[in-house]
Amino acid sequence: MAEPRELIERIEREARVTDAPGERFSGYGVMGLPFASGHILGLRRFPASSIGPGYTSVWHRDPAGRWTFFQSAPPEQACTRYFGRDVAEAPVREVRIDWTGPRSMRVTIVGELDWQLSLASSAVTRLMNGMTAVMPDALWRNGAMLRAMGVFAGIALRAGRLGMAGTASNGQRFIANPLRIWLIPESRAVVRGVDLGPVGPAPEQAHLGDFWIPQRGILAIGRAFFERYDPARHAAAARTT
Repeated sequence: MAEPRELIERIEREARVTDAPGERFSGYGVMGLPFASGHILGLRRFPASSIGPGYTSVWHRDPAGRWTFFQSAPPEQACTRYFGRDVAEAPVREVRIDWTGPRSMRVTIVGELDWQLSLASSAVTRLMNGMTAVMPDALWRNGAMLRAMGVFAGIALRAGRLGMAGTASNGQRFIANPLRIWLIPESRAVVRGVDLGPVGPAPEQAHLGDFWIPQRGILAIGRAFFERYDPARHAAAARTT
């Protein structure tokens, strides 16, 4: 079976979005990685986007609950288009991702972030990956099915609540399709000079709108679908700083 590095390198080469209504993204990312210190990190790497060029975003929440999204694209073309209402700072930065092994990677932002992580499979991730591989595409668009799947996955993975369908911070409805997943058993990260310490569940599970940050590190290959932005109904993207 192909290793994560091989699969993701293929995604980078063959990036494309699904033909569907709304705003669409395809790629991979760390759904969330909590640290025992109360810090949280996330990663979104979408080589393919229906609203602009592909981009990379690193999400960081400090123990006080303040979110910063470091993004390689302007806010209106990146994650703050959907979650900016809950984001205090959204600086545009170059984000570099380097694979250091078949199941290990390093994410860096000069002067801001140095993040190393390793991936692992388990009996549960192998079972879930086998199930998702044969799911009909129609079920991946069914909100009720995805909510039920999120409940099952959260319990099975010991990750708390998982939100695979709902409403984002800025008001758009969303659907997330994690097509393949791995756990993140080990990680070391320094953000703006602060060492985040060992991984571990956050004191209180965090969320952005209906998207809940897992209480256990998970990397997923997948797709995301969002309701088309309507300035009359949805909050604007966070400002760039």
